[in-house]
Amino acid sequence: MKETIVFDINETVLNLDSLKPKFKRVFGDEEIQMLWFSMLLHTSTVSIVTGVKSDFATLAKLTLETVASRLGKKLKTEDAKDILSTFSNLKPHDDITETLMTLRAAGFQTVAFSNSSLSLVSSQIDNAGLTEYFDHIISVEEAGTFKPDPAAYAYLGNKLGLPMNSMRLIATHDWDTLGALNAGMKAAYIDRLNWPYNPMYKKPDISGTTMTEVVNAIITQ
Repeated sequence: MKETIVFDINETVLNLDSLKPKFKRVFGDEEIQMLWFSMLLHTSTVSIVTGVKSDFATLAKLTLETVASRLGKKLKTEDAKDILSTFSNLKPHDDITETLMTLRAAGFQTVAFSNSSLSLVSSQIDNAGLTEYFDHIISVEEAGTFKPDPAAYAYLGNKLGLPMNSMRLIATHDWDTLGALNAGMKAAYIDRLNWPYNPMYKKPDISGTTMTEVVNAIITQ
């Protein structure tokens, strides 16, 4: 049986560059977008370790307010809404639609798996025109945690009714890749951000710089 291909969504499938003009307008620097998203991921990981219960949308808003405070900016309500609404309307990377079609044509099941709430990730995928290319859209929301908590990946397996080693996560975050590997899944790392994979982490057997490269390696393995 072919393995099920699980896709991380934010940055892996959807391009966060759409947010940069918004951050440029509000903060005067488009690179603040990366600071915000890194802080969001950091906060979600701290929530896992300390048992803080929240959801990704709430953390996204709170970290945006924290970034504004650190920069000495007064964040207007309408500016926050503008940035966060754009987060649900991100464009897919150029190599996504074709590679999803290739995988499905080759007989692979495709699954979207995100830290975002189910309503948010469903909206993101629908607005990006990708709904028809995924067999399942799954959020960690019902698991009450975030990736890379092992419980998040276990929830995925239980939801799909699949053994862990029959699923392969594709992610552009090495912490997510490591999380999947530690949970017993296979993984593939796509270096979209020119961030080398952390050499201290367990490495996946497939990696590349484009989704096309990664998907071709999966199909021919």
